[in-house]
Amino acid sequence: MFGMGRTRAWQIALAIAITAIFVACSNGVSPDFKTVKNLESKTNKLSIWWEQGYNHAEDEAIRQVVGDWQNKTGNQVELSFFSTDELSAKAKRAVAAGNAPDIMMDTKADRILYPQLAWTNKLEDVADIIKPIKDDYRDNILQAVSYRNFEQKKRSYYAVPIDQIAIFIFYWQNMLSSLGLNSNDIPQDWNGFWQFWQQAQNKLKTEQNLDLYALGFTLGESNGTSDTYYLFEQILAAHDVNLFDRQGKLAIDRPEVRQGIIECLDWYAQLYRQGYIPPDAVEWTNPSNNRSFLNRVVLMTPNSTFSIPATVRQDKNTYLDRLGVVEFPNKPSGRAIRPLVAVRQAVIFHDSQHKALAKDFLSYIIQPQVAIDYLKASGNRTQPVRTSVWSDPFWQNTPDPYLAIATKVLTSKPTQLFQTVAHPAYSEVLANNVWGKTLIKVTAKKVNPQQAADEAIAEIEKIFARWGTHNY
Repeated sequence: MFGMGRTRAWQIALAIAITAIFVACSNGVSPDFKTVKNLESKTNKLSIWWEQGYNHAEDEAIRQVVGDWQNKTGNQVELSFFSTDELSAKAKRAVAAGNAPDIMMDTKADRILYPQLAWTNKLEDVADIIKPIKDDYRDNILQAVSYRNFEQKKRSYYAVPIDQIAIFIFYWQNMLSSLGLNSNDIPQDWNGFWQFWQQAQNKLKTEQNLDLYALGFTLGESNGTSDTYYLFEQILAAHDVNLFDRQGKLAIDRPEVRQGIIECLDWYAQLYRQGYIPPDAVEWTNPSNNRSFLNRVVLMTPNSTFSIPATVRQDKNTYLDRLGVVEFPNKPSGRAIRPLVAVRQAVIFHDSQHKALAKDFLSYIIQPQVAIDYLKASGNRTQPVRTSVWSDPFWQNTPDPYLAIATKVLTSKPTQLFQTVAHPAYSEVLANNVWGKTLIKVTAKKVNPQQAADEAIAEIEKIFARWGTHNY
């Protein structure tokens, strides 16, 4: 009876409260939801959206960092994982709806989302995190997290670099060995390098009756297929095709730039039509080249992370003896190529209710020892960004062939960034996968490279026209 009385009293109190809210609204007085929101925001629970890892170790690594920070500070974290194909789109919708998390980290966002969010003042300025340690980063890493803010009429640091990726070429050593070849036989000149793989395909087909293709080039046109435009951007860079002038203005209409684009498209078209790229590569998404390579459908494939060796790491024979990795060859001009890197970044949203906590967490995760432990635990699919992390013996004295080549390339050679650093409008070009759609035209649809190039140029100019000519 006593319990029933308490229930009845609670129901009456609830009815009175609802009635009071109704009366207030009917009298033109809105209930103070802002007060409720402010009360909720005083909790120390940080909301983090993180890209789901390629393997279980990556997710466990960030869980460990989060757990250590919680134990250290006494704060709470709500950590949510989303696939790389859904995270940027989900975050964009959340920002528009006003319910974004406090922190987000996504592999592709530096190219397709962050430049746009910074431009519209949707990201928090994190210069106070970066500036005290800026001497521990190479210039291109700092440039990668420096964005323009049109509303604030400034450029500043709006992201925190976590790690970086670059394209390397993975191949089957044992297949080359069956032809009496090894890594020392791979030419370093541009034409010789690609002809080497074509000739290896021809021999494997004729001498061993193997049904495979030389080149695992992703050609997919869907907006989420970043592997397509990543490789094409590297090919453009190899041919010294600069879409922007030294002042950062779009120069895609210049005759020499147009001709460079045409030559790169024609190069792809010839390889596809001659049968060195799988016909279904036009339907590939980001994981497809990995699957085709691991299933021995292709002899080699370019990949922007070390996800392929990570997959076979437990099989030491395959990891060390069957699988191989090599850098890109020299440019057609004969000069050394500059690897195209993407910097994985975490951001704090401008409307975050826990900015101080968010900055504390990001300051924690980039501490050298924390970053070292995190990268080691995550399976080495990505590489460090801080000089103090690179100096750890794990990278400097490694017997691991994949870490060794990453350390050599990313610490001793000049690298370059995506064209989004020239203007944020280019992030829309990449988000729409303009190059992927163009490659489909010259391969599967057999469109003339000149026509396809002109259509791509027109589309890019149309995108930039919507952004205007502002420069901050």
